[in-house]
Amino acid sequence: MVLEERTIKSDKIYTGKILTLRVDTVEIDGQGYSKREIVEHGGAVGILAITDDKKVVLVKQYRKAVEKPLIEIPAGKLEIGENPKECALRELKEETGYDAENIKLIHKFYSSAGFSNEQLFLYLATGLTEGETNLDDDEFIDVSLVDLEEAYDMVLNNNIEDSKTTIAILMAKNCL
Repeated sequence: MVLEERTIKSDKIYTGKILTLRVDTVEIDGQGYSKREIVEHGGAVGILAITDDKKVVLVKQYRKAVEKPLIEIPAGKLEIGENPKECALRELKEETGYDAENIKLIHKFYSSAGFSNEQLFLYLATGLTEGETNLDDDEFIDVSLVDLEEAYDMVLNNNIEDSKTTIAILMAKNCL
């Protein structure tokens, strides 16, 4: 049996550049009241870019939240009102320099629905043309090309720990 929760009150505690934190008071059918801490996020995209010779374009960057560099697919947050496909093309170009002739949505998911409404859109990009990056002032990214099978092994061996990247590489096995 799934119990519904009805929001009685919602208090915004913090509004920042990329997220808002709120605390909701909810009424649970027949169970009383409870508090829910919610991270509001406008969403993001991830791009599984694959070259004609089946190399995956990966980026490595330091992630403060986990205090270490992570290997990831190119990704970025959606701007207000931005189309996810357009965001994917923009982020791919900015972070890696690649343009894609073909791009298609392969999956969408919530990153952690227990406390956040962030939804990620994963795209497969092919027909790549190499070009110049256009990184933000606070972005420091290493770009590498890894054989698709090697990337798959990196997921299985926990060398790739990022969830969107893990999902994208596992999805590639079905998409290609």
